[in-house]
Amino acid sequence: MKKSLPVVLICALLLLWEACVRMLHIPLYVLPAPTQVIAALIGDIPTLARHAFISLAEALLGMGISLVLALVLGVLMDALPTFKRCVYPILVITQTVPMIVLAPIFIIYMGFGLAPKILTVTMMCFFPIAVSFADGMAEVDAGYVNLLRTYGASRLQLYTLAKMPASLPSLLSGLKVAATYSVSGAVVGEWIASQAGLGYYLLRVKNSYMLDKVFACVLVIILLSLAMNGLIRLMQRVLTPQTHMKKEKNV
Repeated sequence: MKKSLPVVLICALLLLWEACVRMLHIPLYVLPAPTQVIAALIGDIPTLARHAFISLAEALLGMGISLVLALVLGVLMDALPTFKRCVYPILVITQTVPMIVLAPIFIIYMGFGLAPKILTVTMMCFFPIAVSFADGMAEVDAGYVNLLRTYGASRLQLYTLAKMPASLPSLLSGLKVAATYSVSGAVVGEWIASQAGLGYYLLRVKNSYMLDKVFACVLVIILLSLAMNGLIRLMQRVLTPQTHMKKEKNV
């Protein structure tokens, strides 16, 4: 029953939204009703699907690059404390600058192609993955690491046998956060300069005051972000079933 409460609340808010638009006769260019948004979504499915595929491809490529970079940097930060003290503040600073400011700079240096959009996604997704992974390795039981050392394990074996497997739940938690941001990152890059993608579509319909299509595009972005997050959750169930079972027992 408790799990269904958010759904009930969302439905109630949508009904209230629909009633206000109908009763107050709010014009479409000011605020469309939910039914008008759904109609616009259904009527423009082919176009939205084409742009969504491009944005999703950019999000997946950016996520993949972020994951590889985060794994490398996470291991370096864990193995070299001095390196972590030098690099960590820089990582934090990169998150204080709004991506809408950095995206135009990327375009100036990298042109109007695919590269600046992927870099925008990478910048948004890299930090949560790297920090979660590094923190997960730092929390590995020292006794287990010392035991492997007594058996003559090399540094590489310490990471492959102990630290990296033990930090997998933390890594997946960071991936869930990054996956939610990935589609938004692609849209931000497309919003600045592009010829395709949901950001381009959103800018075009916004300039035409087609608010029903604007809301339809936002709905697609939300659904894609949830799908990306759900994909990581599915990976979490497959790769760390013991963690998922513990959570279910606690609930």
